[in-house]
Amino acid sequence: MAWEVVVGIETHAQLATRSKIFSAAPTAFGAAPNTQASAVDIALPGVLPVLNRAALEHAVRFGLAVGAAINRRSIFARKNYFYPDLPKGYQISQYELPVVQGGSLKVVVEGSEKIVRLTRAHLEEDAGKSLHEAIPGMSGIDLNRAGTPLLEIVSEPDMRGAKEAVAYARALHALVVWIGICDGNMQEGSFRCDANVSVRKPGSPLGTRCELKNLNSFRFMERAIEFEARRQVEILEDGGRIEQETRLYDAERDETRSMRSKEDAHDYRYFPDPDLLPVVVTEDAIERIRASMPELPQAKRDRFIAQRVPVPTADLLTSSRDRADFYERALSAADLAAFPQLAESIANTVVGDVAAGLNLSGLSFDKSPVRPEDVARLQTRVADGTISGKASKDLLKAKFEGEPGSIDQLIEKRGLKQISDSGELERLVDQAIAAGAKQVADYRAGKDKALQSLVGQVMKASKGKANPAQVNEILRRKLS
Repeated sequence: MAWEVVVGIETHAQLATRSKIFSAAPTAFGAAPNTQASAVDIALPGVLPVLNRAALEHAVRFGLAVGAAINRRSIFARKNYFYPDLPKGYQISQYELPVVQGGSLKVVVEGSEKIVRLTRAHLEEDAGKSLHEAIPGMSGIDLNRAGTPLLEIVSEPDMRGAKEAVAYARALHALVVWIGICDGNMQEGSFRCDANVSVRKPGSPLGTRCELKNLNSFRFMERAIEFEARRQVEILEDGGRIEQETRLYDAERDETRSMRSKEDAHDYRYFPDPDLLPVVVTEDAIERIRASMPELPQAKRDRFIAQRVPVPTADLLTSSRDRADFYERALSAADLAAFPQLAESIANTVVGDVAAGLNLSGLSFDKSPVRPEDVARLQTRVADGTISGKASKDLLKAKFEGEPGSIDQLIEKRGLKQISDSGELERLVDQAIAAGAKQVADYRAGKDKALQSLVGQVMKASKGKANPAQVNEILRRKLS
């Protein structure tokens, strides 16, 4: 019988606040070591923490986005452990009463939808960072990150295998960026995932889990989980037992290795922090935050599909908020009453040629040199027969390269208007029929490909300016 891989994920999302969770120190990335650590962050005697209201509101925002329960009363606790970059000897976190409880996230895995349940999401402070490369043979401590606000999002062990885990992590990443609570920058540590991996025979109780640290990319997450699952299966099939532990993923060697034995909650000796009052979230505050929420990805996706956008394209459009916003701005500049097909053609252009151009330039949709209005105008000119689809791609490339002028001005400047005059097209078609006796005979003998050869001759004679749809129609009429 095959083994089943079971995965649960703990995610630390750095909240997009200007100051830390319990102090006024800034959270900007890249500052010189220890220049953004206040007296509160380094736990000087006599200092007291004060909760950052924006961090709390971000947590509530996330809870509303995933349909979770918002605890009207939550408390902070001290999580006790000793590590060089933890100044106080404990971390302020939440344990028994987190601000967000439950919820779920819908993910798409290889075309199928899956619901991943969430256990909780709680606020906590980040620790500092140990530096081992600055001085050979020595380690240093940078406390700039100490006190940075985090939302730890804990899933249930609902994922089966690495692909589902990555699909969940991607969906969660997209959501926290979409609702504006995290910038999602994995290289800077703003979005970090730990995976709890175990294996079992299908239908059996959950196996002993190992926690995988240092998963700073979706690609590494998939490789780490696959390696760890193979490691555990080999141990069990050889008659061994899995030890609960924390393991580090080494990307260069593509393997996991033991880091430390895995602690349980009682090892941290949680108790309520005496310096922080219980947090009370009022109904008015929740409704105010709810009113400020953007339309969520799932609702926007469903609306796009109702506008005749194919499901796979709608999935791509809603993979990021700036991409969805770009599409909606383009759509608002189009005349859907005259050309209903523009909803689909604009969507295809956004997720296709525009996305490819931006990827090549290393730009995001909100920094695009091609405006949404340009895309709408291009596709309108294709729909009304002014230009061909190929010409629209050439014009889009020109806009990416910074060529000045409006779409209509570029069409005139480059002489890209299609020939749609029926008299001129009839003349060109007659010439192609006269010169292509073999293709005419083949087509009348049932070889449809011969028609395309005749279309090609007309397009060549017109220097690519003939309207292909009209050419097809005239040819079929004359040859029938």
